[in-house]
Amino acid sequence: MTDIAMIEAAAARLKGHARRTPLLSSPFLDEIAGRRVFIKPEALQHTGSFKFRGGWSAVSALDPEARARGVFAFSSGNHAQGVAYAAKLHGVPAVILMPADAPALKIANTRALGAEVITYDRATEDRDALGQSIAEERGLTLIKPFDNPYVIAGQGTVGLEIAEQAAEEGVEKADVLVCCGGGGLTSGIALALEARAPGLRARPVEPEGFDDVARSLATGQIERNHHLTGSVCDAIITPQPGALTFPIMHRLCGPGVVVPDRDCLRAMAAAFTRLKLVLEPGGAIALAAALFHPETVQGEAVIAVASGGNVDAGAYAKMLEAFGEGA
Repeated sequence: MTDIAMIEAAAARLKGHARRTPLLSSPFLDEIAGRRVFIKPEALQHTGSFKFRGGWSAVSALDPEARARGVFAFSSGNHAQGVAYAAKLHGVPAVILMPADAPALKIANTRALGAEVITYDRATEDRDALGQSIAEERGLTLIKPFDNPYVIAGQGTVGLEIAEQAAEEGVEKADVLVCCGGGGLTSGIALALEARAPGLRARPVEPEGFDDVARSLATGQIERNHHLTGSVCDAIITPQPGALTFPIMHRLCGPGVVVPDRDCLRAMAAAFTRLKLVLEPGGAIALAAALFHPETVQGEAVIAVASGGNVDAGAYAKMLEAFGEGA
């Protein structure tokens, strides 16, 4: 089970390899939200998302013999790139299973990082079963995107940084909004905040129609999504919360927040206009909650994790044309 000691150990292994992303702010975004808004831009992390942290944490924690045989991961793109890059830096092979409808940029980037990419139909094929089969056949170590203690620990280093940076800004009590799929980032941040900044509370944010974590937190048991496609937030659509992540979130997180796709696109435009920060839809959903759903947040300040920026140029240009004023 992941704990603060594992997160601190992951931080030590990541030192000199991961970027310590800043905490950004803008008076224009404060005005929209009606409170101080701080943005943790993990889109500036290696491979364009926080996933490099978990990928490096997991690969670096393997014993040398297992690591040399290679690693396997399944992902819609960001975990794929994080694991692929971590494997490349360690000089070991990586095989990645990706949905065929993942953004072309994410598939291309994963291949460019040296990984072998296998695609599947996420609407008709069981990703977990298919992934387990491939990993066993090839003798690879499976690194799950969120249900892995070392991945959770790596993502938790975001929370360690938030705790330090919030203190520097004089923020002792606030909601920390986190873009949430299976809960690796959310649970890791929640554990770090529990230990280092107990006045800060993690809140998972999900797209409408894919709010399995919010529903699970409300009922106290793991709930599944009825569909696995149909949102622009492809990076954070998962079947259900993780068996490892859900108990952590249930113990430590505040209620989930649910946001429509349109507001994610508006948040992407606002981030570009006011911060010159490029975000993908799933990476902008926490900022969308902070800006356009202020009634769901408590406190005079809010912190939003901008988790990823891997978006196709064509889709991004269309979004800016439609929502260029960030409103």
